[in-house]
Amino acid sequence: MKMKKVALSLISIAILTFAIIIFVHMNKNGATPDNSDVTSNNIKTAKLPQPEHIVIVVEENHSKTQIIGNKKAPYINELANSGALMTNSHGIWHPSQPNYIALFSGNRQGVEDDSCPHTIKTSNLATELINHKMTFTGYSEDLPYTGFKGCQNKAYRLKHNPWVNFTNVSPKLNKPFTEFPSDYNKLPTVSFVIPNQDRDMHDGTIEQGDAWLKSKIDKYVQWANKNNSLLIVTWDEDDFKKDNLIPTIFVGPMVKRGKYNDYVNHYNILRTIEDMYGLSKLGETKLRSPVRGIWK
Repeated sequence: MKMKKVALSLISIAILTFAIIIFVHMNKNGATPDNSDVTSNNIKTAKLPQPEHIVIVVEENHSKTQIIGNKKAPYINELANSGALMTNSHGIWHPSQPNYIALFSGNRQGVEDDSCPHTIKTSNLATELINHKMTFTGYSEDLPYTGFKGCQNKAYRLKHNPWVNFTNVSPKLNKPFTEFPSDYNKLPTVSFVIPNQDRDMHDGTIEQGDAWLKSKIDKYVQWANKNNSLLIVTWDEDDFKKDNLIPTIFVGPMVKRGKYNDYVNHYNILRTIEDMYGLSKLGETKLRSPVRGIWK
């Protein structure tokens, strides 16, 4: 009898230890778990507006409370007040790179850090758009030339530029921000804009990031409001808090102005784009809802 009790105790300890290890692994980076809003069933495609163009700007390492209402970010707050502010928006990991890869492909693809480079072969937003006869381009500040695959140049970092890691995305779609068109009709269906580390608030100040965004993107915003196009401004992650609460803002003529408290993360944002254009669902997005309530 004593031997049975000892054996049962050892089994209980082993199970408890395993559970603790799993819990620590899932939370070691202090991030909101990937599956915090996951459902058990595939979610049907929603009927959403279809913008002519979407521009996604990704900023760095600031929480919602650091940006929204901050007088040092007047332009971003102007965008938040004129569009849809998601007040319960989250990154999915710490540090930066897993968030970018998740937003682009629906999964972290096993990446948990900012190491460079990676070789990833799965489908992603670019391949899905192209497969559906649409277009994609990534525009990165300080990228020295189209197709550059190096880990850094000046204040550019590949860790913020996820499409470079994917072998099925043409290097021709990886362009310097200097090639962002001034004729916005020539924009691809979906584009990412990645400021350098001085202008995305990673190394520079909030004021620098805000001023750059107004200088480089406001003309697109004014044009988009008259041309059925959309701007999404989001952050990769917050400042390493566990809840990973970030600002996310939608601005465009199809958007209802207001504050929305629905839980969203990078997977929900990607799912929204997939539903807008009838794309196949990538990775985690099969089980995520699109952003619904903000549309006119």
